[in-house]
Amino acid sequence: MPQWQGKSRGTTLGYRIFFFVCRHLGIYPAYFILRFVAGYYFLFSWTSSGHIYRYFRRLGIGRVSAFFRIYRNYYVFGQTLLDKVMVMAGIDRDTFTYDFDGEDNLRAIVAQGKGGILLSAHVGNWEAAGHLLRRLQTRVNVVMYDGEHQQIKQYLESVTGGHNFRVIVIGEDMSHVYAIGEALQKNELVCLHADRFLEGNKTLGLPFLGGEALFPQGPFQLAAGFRVPVSLVFAFKESARHYHFFGSPLYQRGGEPKEEFTERLMRAFVGDVEQKLRQYPEQWFNYYNFWYK
Repeated sequence: MPQWQGKSRGTTLGYRIFFFVCRHLGIYPAYFILRFVAGYYFLFSWTSSGHIYRYFRRLGIGRVSAFFRIYRNYYVFGQTLLDKVMVMAGIDRDTFTYDFDGEDNLRAIVAQGKGGILLSAHVGNWEAAGHLLRRLQTRVNVVMYDGEHQQIKQYLESVTGGHNFRVIVIGEDMSHVYAIGEALQKNELVCLHADRFLEGNKTLGLPFLGGEALFPQGPFQLAAGFRVPVSLVFAFKESARHYHFFGSPLYQRGGEPKEEFTERLMRAFVGDVEQKLRQYPEQWFNYYNFWYK
């Protein structure tokens, strides 16, 4: 059974070094150093490289091209991590440019006054659209598993600040559900990745890139239960300094049964992720066996 282990790679020292380079020397020197880091993973992370290779093959990419795209995937992934920290720390003023498709959908969420849920996946770098999220003039809450080392999380929070950004950690005591509810009552945005799950989570198998993959029902059931507007959001890196943000038309449960809305939203999400990956094939960042068929 394919399953994410709930942990993210990286060390506090690594984050500190790259953040120092970004802040004092700029993004391009950091990207240069990153080439060597990506090369290390390309040469020695055989298990994750195998999973990414098979992902490229599912997209119909040839064997040789798929092999060399593994390095590119690691490099772009590292770039998105650096970009995310720069954006969240507010030092991106003149670094990145953006195209926004669907900004009006997010503004419509805020205008309703009920709060809203933004669903994304480990593709691209939706956090890089922080420029847009800041100008929506509402707080953003990011829901995540407590898989990162606590020191890394504390360091990221120290450099990004907590005024318009808050992490809600998923806990076994379900306290995160109450935190999400409180945020929505304050007309805040709640962002969840909806493509990974841990053992014991309820899942649904859906067609995805020519196979069958399991997706967690939890994020979609939350959206159905709170009856708030939902947008599927993604941001993809199109060049070293340019991102393209996508925010889907809104989904909102009315009189529809909870189970039906949940499945409809899940199928829409999976279809949107697949369409975006065919457009941006190198920006898939799930380094484990994602498919069970």
